[in-house]
Amino acid sequence: MEGQGSVPEPRISLVSVDSSTALVDSNSLSINQSGSVRPRPGNEKAPLLSQRRLFRSLGGFTNGLASPFGLASPESSGGYQEFGSGNDVNISCQSTSSSGSTRTLDTFAGVFCPVSLSMFSALLFLRVGFIVGNAGLIETLIQFAIAYAILTFTVFSICAISTNGAVEGGGAYFMISRTLGPEFGGAIGTLFIFANIVSSALYITGCVEGIVDNFGKGGYFIGSGDGGLPNDGWWRFLYCSGINVMNLAVCLIGASLFAKTSVLVLGTVGVCLLTVIASYFQPGDISVDIPEGNKLINKSLTTSFNFTGFSSETFNSNVNRHYGPDYTSTDNPNDHVNFAIVFGVLFSGVTGIMAGANMSGELKVPGRSIPRGTLSAVGFTFIVYVTLALLTSATCTTELLKNNYIFMMGINFWGPFVTIGILTATFSASLSNLIGSSRVLEAVAKDDIFGSLLRFVTNGTTGTGNPIMAVLTCFVVVQLFLLIGSLNVIAQLNSVLFLLSYFAMNLACLGLELSSAPNFRPAFKYFSWHTAFLGMAGTLIMMFLINAIYASLAIIACLVLVILLHVLSPSRADNWGSISQALIFHQVRKYLLLLDSRKDHVKFWRPHMLLLVANPRSACPLIDFVNDMKKSGLYVLGHVQIGEFDTMSTDPVVSDYSNWLSLVDHLKVKAFIELTIARTVREGIQHLVRISGLGAMRPNTIVLGFYDESSPIDFFNGNDWSPNSYKTERFKESFHLRNSFDNRLSIDEYVEIVKDVIKMNKNICLCRNMIQLDKQAIAKNRKMFIDVWPINFFSGDPNSLMDPTSLFLLQLGCILNMVSTWKGLTLRVFLCCTATSAESSVSREAELKRMLQILRIKARIVVVPWDNVLARQLPEGFPEDMPNAMESAPQWSLSAIKSEYIQSVNCMLREHSVSTALTYMYLPEPPIGSSEYVTYFQKLSQLSEDLGPSVLVHGISPVTSTTI
Repeated sequence: MEGQGSVPEPRISLVSVDSSTALVDSNSLSINQSGSVRPRPGNEKAPLLSQRRLFRSLGGFTNGLASPFGLASPESSGGYQEFGSGNDVNISCQSTSSSGSTRTLDTFAGVFCPVSLSMFSALLFLRVGFIVGNAGLIETLIQFAIAYAILTFTVFSICAISTNGAVEGGGAYFMISRTLGPEFGGAIGTLFIFANIVSSALYITGCVEGIVDNFGKGGYFIGSGDGGLPNDGWWRFLYCSGINVMNLAVCLIGASLFAKTSVLVLGTVGVCLLTVIASYFQPGDISVDIPEGNKLINKSLTTSFNFTGFSSETFNSNVNRHYGPDYTSTDNPNDHVNFAIVFGVLFSGVTGIMAGANMSGELKVPGRSIPRGTLSAVGFTFIVYVTLALLTSATCTTELLKNNYIFMMGINFWGPFVTIGILTATFSASLSNLIGSSRVLEAVAKDDIFGSLLRFVTNGTTGTGNPIMAVLTCFVVVQLFLLIGSLNVIAQLNSVLFLLSYFAMNLACLGLELSSAPNFRPAFKYFSWHTAFLGMAGTLIMMFLINAIYASLAIIACLVLVILLHVLSPSRADNWGSISQALIFHQVRKYLLLLDSRKDHVKFWRPHMLLLVANPRSACPLIDFVNDMKKSGLYVLGHVQIGEFDTMSTDPVVSDYSNWLSLVDHLKVKAFIELTIARTVREGIQHLVRISGLGAMRPNTIVLGFYDESSPIDFFNGNDWSPNSYKTERFKESFHLRNSFDNRLSIDEYVEIVKDVIKMNKNICLCRNMIQLDKQAIAKNRKMFIDVWPINFFSGDPNSLMDPTSLFLLQLGCILNMVSTWKGLTLRVFLCCTATSAESSVSREAELKRMLQILRIKARIVVVPWDNVLARQLPEGFPEDMPNAMESAPQWSLSAIKSEYIQSVNCMLREHSVSTALTYMYLPEPPIGSSEYVTYFQKLSQLSEDLGPSVLVHGISPVTSTTI
């Protein structure tokens, strides 16, 4: 309204997602009172990747590619900005000097050129004739379609990961390891290293094949005669070694030098390719000589085959497949190639899609360059290969294609163009793979995946940051693979290794998508779980189609590496954000929603334990014992911290939680942790009993230690009481033992807690003398017993065999007897009887035996006469109208229970517990009035005194079933 202060209209701005924009973890930032952004202390790196206009040198060639990424391109430089502790910071995209010095490559030089050269490699000039001549045009196009579909789906996965955050050095290994975790990442990274090494050996072999076919005996430039380079196997290995040494020299000088020259190399290959394409349009009837290395053709009868030019007859003859022998790998004319072999050779030539990702450490903006450059290169090379396949099918006879793999040289306007193309394409591809393998090896070594085995790799770098030891190691392994010799044989192994790497990449992205992780939101919008699944399925099928033996061995090697790294790797405990945690959470949440407590049935009952612990330092045997007693059920460790939460500046439970998780790891128990703060222990326990668990998975049995005045024992320190499995120096600054000045729980509060648990309809167990429990001695001595006394000594009724507490006692004894440590012990069930009712005792024993058989509990029944014990309480015995065996007598008044009777019961228990490892006893119900709490507890204490490890049990609900 006029005359009043106007309220400013809200400003609305739309924020677009850019793959090259900084992705800052929301956990690392907070908003202070002034509204500014303040970083939270932490170790997380928050890389800020800048944006630049891409393919500026190519004009509009890739402008159409911007839309799939939803990318903006403001001018700024790239780099990393690490947020640490400090005051207010401004979030910007300015680069740091350290990153600017190492990240010098743009999209065209750093991604498009290496990927294109790797995908041309040996296939472009050396194997087009082999593929079309054997598979025919139709199958060739099908094979290219399959290969490029797999590649495209995999590139989508690469684009998804590279546009979902900052990509550091290590390329594909970095992407996979930071998604699948150290074990899978290290295993796949190792196979990817070997894939690049084998690929480098493959392209070196192709380069030497081009050299020998041109400059060897009978080569294109030598002609017939004795001149030319020697062509024997070991000479070829020598040539390969020379080229490998040249690669080594370039790698040591610097990868940036190769990236800068890759533009020139791609230009050279492009010129040579254009001359080849132009040569197809010349008039036909050109005779092309058979190479000297082809031993399958009798050169006395045939010395050449024809290039016909464009001919419908030639085209029709090349439409269908004509599989025959491969003259480079066999001298047997009956040893024919097949679809799998041809596809293996084809796919090995187009496996270079990771060449750009391998250079991620040198790219200015990897999150933008990798998707654009890789997709551009894939589309460009596909068009080139399809064009060559069509032109070759229409102009060259099948015989020429199958018997002269470098026929392009014979039909070219000037043969040296093809020679230059072969040498530059194969040499650059071999160099690219050697650089890629060394970078991945360096990344694996820096992550300490293999510990001291690869730590030498990180020693020594050149002035430009090139890892000397990584390059030398890869160089040596390439030399070993060069001993294979045959290009087509190496090609199959190379294809299988790359396919397995692509399988892992697609698997990683599929897992991220299916886990529905909120932070997985790649800027590349064409990725979905469908593309990841199709890529994963395609790689797996084609891997076995190419060579089932190689595929099986590669998968087995990967799984063995995963297991070994999971057990032995120093980095196995590193938190890289493994996808397994996201998938587990996703599945657990889904199945927890399906778990309906209304459908619970007693025949599927299992103990879900909540153990309330005051201090784990003095309760290690108890924690360990309850872990055995849970029988694959839920196990929760609960702790109450006394305090007034309103007066606390921070929540102390948050800092303590990691210590409790470390405790679970140290004791090797399968337990969850629940911590709370309350004004009193009783109030805190009420909270824990109510809220522990999730959904239908909630504790049904509460376990407490017995209240006593004894001094606590430190099981973490080395002493006579502490087994070696409990000793540790990890918790010196936590879990301090109580002293005499600490406020302790009173007896009244303790009994009230027992009553609260029963009131909340939970079973309860009170464990006493657990410090005497020695599981190592139990495991060695199989002549010990687990004793169960299903009798309420506070009512003196030996007939209470079918009430919930007695059945719960039997169930717990049976469950403990099923655990491996306790399995060799004998379960004993005690039946008290009097001499005055001998016939009744026999019937009760028979009834107990029958009940144990129905419940499938294997136990020894021990009949114990207790006339003298009962006489202390009832001198005249039970009245004549004693209840039958299916009922139980009412509990005596606590004031009426004589101390002499309880002491006699205790003596009876100790007399039969000489060889007992553990005793289960009936826990009577607590009194209603608080005035009898102390008396009640004193009776319990007298009952279980000096008895050894024992558990007082009170059951609420049925836990056994006789139905199927």
